[in-house]
Amino acid sequence: MLDYDKEAGAYDASRGGEARAEAAAGAVLDLIPDRPGRLLDLACGTGIVTRRLAAARPATRVTGADLADGMIRKAAARLPGAIVQADSRRLPFPTATFDAVTSIWLLHLLTDPDDLRAVIAECARVLRPGGVYVTTVDKAAAHDVGSDIEAALADRPIRPATDAADLVTAHAARCGLGPAGRSAFRGVGQGRSPRSTVADLHRGWFSQLPPGDPRRQTYAARLAELPDQDRRRADPTFSLRAFRKD
Repeated sequence: MLDYDKEAGAYDASRGGEARAEAAAGAVLDLIPDRPGRLLDLACGTGIVTRRLAAARPATRVTGADLADGMIRKAAARLPGAIVQADSRRLPFPTATFDAVTSIWLLHLLTDPDDLRAVIAECARVLRPGGVYVTTVDKAAAHDVGSDIEAALADRPIRPATDAADLVTAHAARCGLGPAGRSAFRGVGQGRSPRSTVADLHRGWFSQLPPGDPRRQTYAARLAELPDQDRRRADPTFSLRAFRKD
């Protein structure tokens, strides 16, 4: 997993910046009723999306929560007094506090099935009856845009998706959360180039290959043979699911 304290300084610029944040916030807001209340943006990162949620819904009290110190500092500068440090598996909020909870790019990081269940259960716990939980699903699959990069990596060993839509939906149902809609948004600026993919492959992304595995070099060589080494291929389209608390 990334060290998000170290990543915080360059996180926004490397992931589409304000354009991506605008797209993400718009898709999230499409799934949340526009009425006064409280919203928790869980794993809010730098607060770049959280700030847009707050600006778009001035009658809603928006709180951002993240675990990484570096991310918290960035987010707090954007939304002073509205950011808390919290572990998403053990939220420091009373039961039935929020009318909406969002988690964008969180569930795919939870490699332990117990953590996935705990996070979804906590989101359900802090929701009020009738409240809505919105989360990204199938993040890894979104990056398969049918380009030559995916073809070069097609036979690599990959991790099972912890944020698979069917799995998330099943866990949500056990917590009293029923399907309440879906949306999608373009991951602006997140299309991959062959050269950037080689660098990410050596960082341990996109596969289950352990450090030092010679197959990393095999895939890197395939990628190095592709044309237009610095041209980004198509941006991914990320999927959102909404669930309502009974």
